[in-house]
Amino acid sequence: MMLMMLLLPALIMFIVSLFKHPKAKFLLPVSSFAILLPMVELFLLPKPYAIAGTYLIADELDTYILLVSSIVGIGVTLALLTLDKHVKVSANAYRRFYRFFAVFWVGLTLSILANHMGIYWIGLELATLSTVYIIKTNHTRAAHKEAWNYMIVGAIAISLVLFGIILMYASAKPILGEEAMRFDLLLSQAKAIPSPFLFEMGFAISTVGMFVKMGFFPMNLWLANIERASFYPVAALFSGMLESAVVIGFFRFSDIAAKVNYSHLFGFVFVYTLLTIFIVSFLIFRAKDFMRLFSLSGVEHMALIVLFWVSGGTFAALLHFGAHAFLKPALFLSTGVLESNGKYRIAGALRGYKGERGTLFWVLVSLFLLAIISLPPSPMFFSELYGFAAMIHTAKQSHHMLAMIGAVLLLLILLSVIFYRFVVVYQSMKYEGKAEEKKVYSSELAALLLFAVCLAALLLPASLDYLRSIV
Repeated sequence: MMLMMLLLPALIMFIVSLFKHPKAKFLLPVSSFAILLPMVELFLLPKPYAIAGTYLIADELDTYILLVSSIVGIGVTLALLTLDKHVKVSANAYRRFYRFFAVFWVGLTLSILANHMGIYWIGLELATLSTVYIIKTNHTRAAHKEAWNYMIVGAIAISLVLFGIILMYASAKPILGEEAMRFDLLLSQAKAIPSPFLFEMGFAISTVGMFVKMGFFPMNLWLANIERASFYPVAALFSGMLESAVVIGFFRFSDIAAKVNYSHLFGFVFVYTLLTIFIVSFLIFRAKDFMRLFSLSGVEHMALIVLFWVSGGTFAALLHFGAHAFLKPALFLSTGVLESNGKYRIAGALRGYKGERGTLFWVLVSLFLLAIISLPPSPMFFSELYGFAAMIHTAKQSHHMLAMIGAVLLLLILLSVIFYRFVVVYQSMKYEGKAEEKKVYSSELAALLLFAVCLAALLLPASLDYLRSIV
């Protein structure tokens, strides 16, 4: 019953997308709001809660990530009401966008709740394939080209994940049999796995696949190219929802790998994420438009989340994840307004707004821009403090204290490069260029307000206590 309630909004969205009446699109945000009813019930139920036997199980981590992703979905549906006001989109393409968005939501839900590596992979594949068609709703040569590019890169990434799952399954099958696909049993029996090297190889291969899907080294630009070529709500889906399904898989796999051999896990992930942030920081410095700037910044933040998680900073990683999931879609959705008078125009983008809606819009966007670079009281400011503290604490348990301090200093230098670039962009948006009139619609403002309220809610004592309780 609970599974049906969680999938019902996507089902309603799919059915409504078949209607050709122009007023039907106003039912779509209502369908996305329906997800809040089962989510409230899920929070109240004892954890872990079996949604579908041992295959789909909701614990505190699943519930939190699913709630965050659902709120992002609500914000995206609100902003989609006025998509045709900013870009050229046919009625048929608009309906197809929602049709595949519904399929995407189903895959996302399965991946987040999966207690089975096979089901996790099926959900991730379903979400991946549906986004290919979502990208193609923008009928331009660039969008069609990037959709094929995404198909190729996505196929490579998802194949790596699948191959890694096969190796991890094979490593634990002698002691768990056919149940070796279950996350909970793998975690409880991690130290007894007879072939730890085989498991570590599978974990490394799966992790590379998941990192590629998040735009990590060595494929740092494909995600930015896709988000630039497609409609701006697609970027919000990638940053706030698809990456949720990917990162929870990493959380599950890495928890098991930490029990198999923590030093190998930390060394591998640490070097990979540090290299990714090093490259991305200079790509951000050279970014010339909003979509690439925000997309590359998202890669940097996902790398920090991964690094904090393996450093033992679970609280820092989850707080950073929530802040990123609300901030980045808000900035991507605001791009539809910021670029409404011409793409790639940064100078003067925060000028030319009139009335209460216009004033509220540029104030919110300004706050989002300053929050994404971790200025207090942004949740990212606190998550990075806790995250770097966790890294130092981890180093104290080993003989690599000086190396960790040096690595943290290097990270701070790279983050300073990103900070400087965002400040320059903000100054250009606010103080340079011509003030051209831009129109803000109520549904777009409602989406941004929703994200702003959720960001503030992350800093409530009850929210922070809940995040600390997730182990």
